[in-house]
Amino acid sequence: MAQVTFKNNPVTLVGKEVVVGEKAPNFSVLANDLSPVTLQDTAGKIRLISVVPSLDTGVCSTQTNKFNSEAASLGDDVAILTISMDLPFAQKRWCGANAADAIQTLSDHRDASFGESYGVLMQELRLLARSVFVVDKNDVVTYAEYVGEGTDHPNYEKALEAVKALTN
Repeated sequence: MAQVTFKNNPVTLVGKEVVVGEKAPNFSVLANDLSPVTLQDTAGKIRLISVVPSLDTGVCSTQTNKFNSEAASLGDDVAILTISMDLPFAQKRWCGANAADAIQTLSDHRDASFGESYGVLMQELRLLARSVFVVDKNDVVTYAEYVGEGTDHPNYEKALEAVKALTN
């Protein structure tokens, strides 16, 4: 299991760590309009799944804006999903305030389905650990990064390279 800290304090991750080469676990989260969304809703696309503790923090906001700004260069075959425990209403507000219209923000607050399925639910905080996953068109995980310290940035370049390798 990935070892993660948040503000330098160790946290317990609930669920099974996702490994490159395995089938991506399904999940059920909420869209900004409270409708359910699963992995299968983006079937046939390459998925870049960006996971953040809360959009209302500096690093999370930067991470989400970075992937939003890169979306156009990745093409229509790529879906960028940003998942957090933020309420759907807060996510919608954040997207409007940041002109984030090339990504889909999704809330795991109701069931923690994504957090448990991908092994990123921080038990002590009921937040999601910062991470990035790339899932190909056949639902196979081709990239997984569990960021060791929750207040650090992910490796944007490696994640984007993983997506671009699938679009060529």
